[in-house]
Parts: sequence; C-alpha cells; structure tokens
Amino acid sequence: MVTLTDVAKKANVSKMTVSRVINHPEQVTDELKELVFQAMKDLDYKPNVAAKALANNRTQVVKMFILEEMDTTEPYYMNLLMGISMELDKHQYSLQLVTENSFDVGLSDGYIITGMRDKDYEWIGRIEKPVILFGENRYGYDFVDTDNKQGTTLSTEHAIKMGYERIVFIGIDVKETFEFSREAGYINTMQKHQLLPEIHRFDNRSRYSAAFIEENFYEFNKRTAFVCSSDRLAIGIERGLLNMKAKIPIDYGVIGFDGVFLDQIAYPRLTTVKQSVIEMGQACARMLLNKIEQKGAPQGNEFFEPELIVRESTQKSD
Repeated sequence: MVTLTDVAKKANVSKMTVSRVINHPEQVTDELKELVFQAMKDLDYKPNVAAKALANNRTQVVKMFILEEMDTTEPYYMNLLMGISMELDKHQYSLQLVTENSFDVGLSDGYIITGMRDKDYEWIGRIEKPVILFGENRYGYDFVDTDNKQGTTLSTEHAIKMGYERIVFIGIDVKETFEFSREAGYINTMQKHQLLPEIHRFDNRSRYSAAFIEENFYEFNKRTAFVCSSDRLAIGIERGLLNMKAKIPIDYGVIGFDGVFLDQIAYPRLTTVKQSVIEMGQACARMLLNKIEQKGAPQGNEFFEPELIVRESTQKSD
C-alpha cells in the first residue's frame, strides 16, 4: 500500500509538506501543489478522507439549499453547482443538494444557500453551522454575488450610447436586495443623463413580458430600448416585439441580465449583462471552507464584476 512517505519521496518534499498540500492546500503554492498531486497520481495514492474527517471532527460534506424553483430550461444553477463542486473537490469535500424536507437529514460542516426571500432570513439565522449565501442581502450575512447595480448601469449606459430615445426598465416583481440594486443602477444612470425613469415589473417568466408588449405595443414609439432584469424577461420582450412585426434592433432594443444560456438562443441574439456564475460558485465554496476552518468567523461579502456582452438585439442609430 502506498503511504504518505512514498508520495513525499516521489515529489522530493517532506512528509509534512505532503500533509499540508492534502489538508491545507490554501497554505502552499500552486507549483508545490502540482508537484505533490502529480506524485499522488503517479503512485495512485488516495488520501484517507474518512480518517481526516474523523481527526478534525468533520463530515467533509457541504449542503446546498436552493430556495427557489429551479427551471430546467436553463443551466444557471447547474453552472453554480459546478463551480461549488470544483472548489470543494480540491479540499476533499462532497456537495449534497438538499430540499426543504431533507435539510436536516444527515450531518454536514456547513451550508451554501441561495434563492432567499425576505421571510427566510429569520430561520437562516438559527442555523448553527457556518452559512454562506449566494445573493446579496441587507441582514449582514456573508455572501457572494454579482455587482447588480453596476450591471444595469452598464446596460443603461449602452442603451443611451446606442441612441435609443426612450429607455424602459423591465424588472422582476420581488422586493429583494438584488432587484433593488438592479433598479438603482438603471435609475441612477437615467438621472445622470437627465432622463425620466420608467419601470414595469413582472414575475420572472417570459410570457408575462411578452404579453405586456403585445397589449401595450402602440404606447412605445420607435427607438425605445428595454433594459431587463433577467434574460427570461428580455426574451419575452423580444417575442412580443416580433409578434407585433417590430424591427429589432433598428426600431427597438432589448438588453437582458444573466448571460448564462438564454441569451445565446434568443432571436435576435441578446445583448446582456453576463454573470460569472461558475466563478461565483467557486468563491462561495472557498468562503464557506474558510468560515469552517475559522470556526464560524464572519467572512464579509464578495462582489463579482459583470460584463456587458453586445449582440444583435441592440444597434446604434444611423
């Protein structure tokens, strides 16, 4: 049986260094990790995760709880789960996806929670294990998220730059921090350019925004742009405009927010604010593991910069 000593000899490092790479990889350089991991691979050495967990009084399990409906038509949460799993795997942790009925079934070292609504924060505060939230909040919980305000600032500035004369915000009808931030980015940018904000809110379903356009189409003059709080709503706007024989992007512009999948299958292809969902998932896992290691010490928050991806749904006026 291959031992830690064999790996150390193969990598030409000390046994203590191999142990540190396995148990605390964040404390060693990438070059050293690569050297030790290659030796482990060459020797087919598998760390005894069960023994490590027992010694540290850990389960080596992290639970993920998604509090909103997961729509299978887009891989947003799949990308998030992929990022979390990739980071946990580096530290010999496994990820368990739990539901409301299985939340307390089995042990874990901590939780990553997303899809929170205002009513959820009270019971989240009673969880005894370390918790990281995916999504900004105003209650002081550690979180990772996109800079939502900056995202809609980018999309609104783009619509103005393209010469659209009327810029309408299509929001998600929830009283949540991320939506407040997205609306704030739009409102602040409109006021900066001395333009009048105009906001309409719907459930985050394309059929509602499509119906809104079809019912109110003649109220929107040509050279109107719709800055949307999600790609789902933006696709609905496109569909409604096309059903009314409108020309996109010549007469009407549409900008989404997410940039995970729907933006690429929309027609015309959607200009959108792209979120780095996989990287944010990795950050959630790193933050939680640090919190576990530091016995629940606060970690603060981490915002990721959004990126404006310009495609065929917006065009500069001639």
